[in-house]
Amino acid sequence: MSKLLKYYKPHIFSILGIFILLFIQTMTDLALPDYMSKIVNDGIVAGDNNYIITVGFQMLGISLLGAVCSVLVGLMASRVGAISSMTIRDDIFTKVEGFSNIEFDKFSTASLITRSTNDVQQVQMFVIIFLRMVLVAPIMGVGGVIRAVQKSSSMTWIIALAVALILCLMVVLFATTMKKFKMIQKMVDRLNLIMRERLTGLMVIRAFNTQDQEQERFEGANQDLTKLNLFVNRAMVVMMPTMMFVMNGISILIVWVGSKAIGNETMQIGDMMAFIQYTMQIIMSFLMVSMIFIFLPRATVAATRIGEVLQTEPVIVDHENTESFVEVQKGFVEFKDVSFKYPMAEEYVLKDINFTAKPGETTAIIGSTGSGKSTLVNLIPRFYDVTVGEILVNGANISHVKQQELREKIGYIPQKGVLFSGTIESNLKYGDETADEELIEKSARIAQATEFIDSKPEKYNEPISQDGTNVSGGQKQRLSIARALVKQADIYIFDDSFSALDFKTDFNLRTALKEELGEATVIIVAQRISTIKNAEKIVVLDEGSIVGMGTHDELMEGCDVYKEIALSQLSKEELA
Repeated sequence: MSKLLKYYKPHIFSILGIFILLFIQTMTDLALPDYMSKIVNDGIVAGDNNYIITVGFQMLGISLLGAVCSVLVGLMASRVGAISSMTIRDDIFTKVEGFSNIEFDKFSTASLITRSTNDVQQVQMFVIIFLRMVLVAPIMGVGGVIRAVQKSSSMTWIIALAVALILCLMVVLFATTMKKFKMIQKMVDRLNLIMRERLTGLMVIRAFNTQDQEQERFEGANQDLTKLNLFVNRAMVVMMPTMMFVMNGISILIVWVGSKAIGNETMQIGDMMAFIQYTMQIIMSFLMVSMIFIFLPRATVAATRIGEVLQTEPVIVDHENTESFVEVQKGFVEFKDVSFKYPMAEEYVLKDINFTAKPGETTAIIGSTGSGKSTLVNLIPRFYDVTVGEILVNGANISHVKQQELREKIGYIPQKGVLFSGTIESNLKYGDETADEELIEKSARIAQATEFIDSKPEKYNEPISQDGTNVSGGQKQRLSIARALVKQADIYIFDDSFSALDFKTDFNLRTALKEELGEATVIIVAQRISTIKNAEKIVVLDEGSIVGMGTHDELMEGCDVYKEIALSQLSKEELA
């Protein structure tokens, strides 16, 4: 919890106000039994109705003051908890936005969602309960003991007995449940992961008729979480009736002992009633403390998980002494002796990569599955940092320039087309919010998306559902390409972005790119030879190393790997 204290410092005056109101509320609660004792001893016994009415109105006024303080405390505590939680969620979101792929490999997506929602909610609930009870419990407990002793010092052993019983109950309860809360949060992560995989892969699940297996998998995780929650909740549920049993037992014991004292005329009836009230307040103060400790283990686990995210520093950060791009080398992308391996891996995925992509040219990258094509282009926007060597963009080492400035130079189209909920226009403007209608239409035309956009009832205002599920795979890829083109970047990276297109659309798109992009640098990762056949430079990868580089004709003559890939897709006549 200490990791999150900084989020509550801006609310210090509100918290002080809560403490003042709680103090007033507690004092009113402690005063009421004494007034009740006076009414019984000095009013009812003496038959003084005026005294009863006068003291009764005083009790009513004190009760109203306590009620007003209680309402204000609830409002202020809820506001502090809600606003602080909002800030924590904002910071988690901002932190996650700065994560590289390395950090995403460390935290699963499901876990990050749980940490920013469920975990923050657990902390918020604890803070609200803490603010409402942390001051009340000790004041009420200590004040109750003092007032009870004043009423009857001979019965203080009953209070000691009640406290001992409650402490034993709390120790047993927390020893039983403390370790379970961390397990609950991990199981919530697991349940979210399974649910997310099911929703994302719903079409695959239906295609393979594995609904029953997936249902069993979900039910297994759901039942595990349910069993653990039931165990914890049952343990917590036992506490309340046990507390009530202790309270009622103590009340009976006080009446039994007090009745003898009244019979001996060493105690008055009103004092005995007040003693019962003070004893109940003492027990209630321990109940409040137990409520805090019920939420504390789970909140502590949640706070630790939130802190892990907030304290994780991205591996990929801006260099202290940033460089500037060299304008005369605009569009140049150069790999110099680049090797790369994933964190904690022993083998290099890429080895000794050397090539230059020039403006006005198309540089294609091809190779068998797992040869490192996507990994190579992911190094250019610094989704990962190179292990050995350096990459130059516009004449500057990409690890020495600001990430934001680097990515402004790049139009990136990922292997999997990703669209956001909104409209076609809002998705295309994602590349440049200030883009005008002419640029949007031009980008859509180059991406061969105009035909299907114009067929939509609302055209560019046509709604796009979450993840673009209401458009086909080919349409999604074309919109992703158009979005990158709106950016008007120096460098365009197509990471196998033509795979869902038919051959005609593929050809028309590549032709339009060649005609319209002018001096921009185009880097294409592709599986199809027809897509890259006319590229000025083709880089052939095999097991992470460059085994060939040149034009299509040169590689057909001198690169066996390229020739084998080409002949597996096209006939000799088509390759000629």
